[in-house]
Amino acid sequence: MLSQEMLSLTILLCAFWSSSFALNNEDYDLMYLNFENEIESIVPATEETISCDCQQEHTEWDKLFVMLENSQMKENMLLQSIDEILKVELQTLRAEMIEFVANFAGTCTTTIEKVTSRVLSQVDQTLMRNRDHVQESKTLHESEQRKILEELVQLTLNVSNRLTQLESVWQRTAKVETGFQQQDKSSYMGRGDNFTLNSLWEELQQTRAELKGSQKWAAQHLLPAGCETAILFPMRSKKIFGSVHPTADMTLQSFTACIWVKVTEVLDKTIVFSYGTKRNPYEIQFYLSRESAVLAVGSDQNKLIAPNTTSPGHWAHFCGTWSSDNGTISLWANGELVATTSEIAEAHIIPDGGILQLGQEKNGCCVGGGFDETLAFSGKLTGFNIWDRVLSNEEITARPRAEDSCNIRGNVVGWGVTEILPHGGAQYVS
Repeated sequence: MLSQEMLSLTILLCAFWSSSFALNNEDYDLMYLNFENEIESIVPATEETISCDCQQEHTEWDKLFVMLENSQMKENMLLQSIDEILKVELQTLRAEMIEFVANFAGTCTTTIEKVTSRVLSQVDQTLMRNRDHVQESKTLHESEQRKILEELVQLTLNVSNRLTQLESVWQRTAKVETGFQQQDKSSYMGRGDNFTLNSLWEELQQTRAELKGSQKWAAQHLLPAGCETAILFPMRSKKIFGSVHPTADMTLQSFTACIWVKVTEVLDKTIVFSYGTKRNPYEIQFYLSRESAVLAVGSDQNKLIAPNTTSPGHWAHFCGTWSSDNGTISLWANGELVATTSEIAEAHIIPDGGILQLGQEKNGCCVGGGFDETLAFSGKLTGFNIWDRVLSNEEITARPRAEDSCNIRGNVVGWGVTEILPHGGAQYVS
């Protein structure tokens, strides 16, 4: 504040000093004479003041101080006016800001409520679709079970009828033998025995054919023995596959892989499962090619082919073994050794850190990216297991015939224990 006053004083002094040379003494006398007259008109003059005022003359400094006082008074009035204007403007701005915030908050609240309502509506619709899908699957499963039970009941009735007919044949034969005891027993018994044997043979053949038909139908519609669930691949698509997360390290010098397969259709190359890394997407591949099963290790050229082993629409059990010691590789179909050779990927070690998946080929890019739908699997898969050793012939032979074939689990991948996630429409069914 002191510096501002000194600056103002300096400016006024310069202004006054410049103007003092332009004005003459008469002008100053006239200005201050008027000022003195105004003072005298307000305050009655005494003899002392009159004599004093008349005798005393205003100096230039007195005039300067009077002007400074007037200037300071005007400056104070101007500052006071500006302060009042600023207060009014700030109050107006504050009111406008409060109104804007209130309106904006209301708009945001409305928008958030709309978005939340839309999201909840979409979630409800998704839940309803999933509920309907589950209900449809449940209904379809119950319908299939009902059909199976009806077939079994019908088979039982047919067998019962056949047994009843056989019993009646025996009873008729006994009555005929009792009524004709006086006749030529040897000739009649020969005719009766032939008739009875022929009837029994025909009934047994018909019953056996019906049993085979029922077993075949059940094998097409039911899961393998001991398997409660399977993964359904409803169609051939580059978006449908299953990702497998092994329980143990995939660094393998030997392995045994077994799986139940029911394929809908087989093309030139239909992938059942594959394992690969970024460096080599063909570390392990098991696929079907028309009527053949193929196991490849290390590359697509190091492979073993087992012809005449696939049958679309029917469950088949496959096992593949490999050892790096001498490159021995073998393929088993339904418990029978169908192909074997050696010097395949000899001394090779399958590295860890790759991607194992069902129904598609590891293409060196990423999970689910750039798949080829012509390589995709369509059908059902269950009982997928991998061991870090070569199982014995007895273990592999007994596996598909065991009543709990899906409950015998591998130590690298164990069906029902290892996490297998279906993607793109693949789903678990029972």
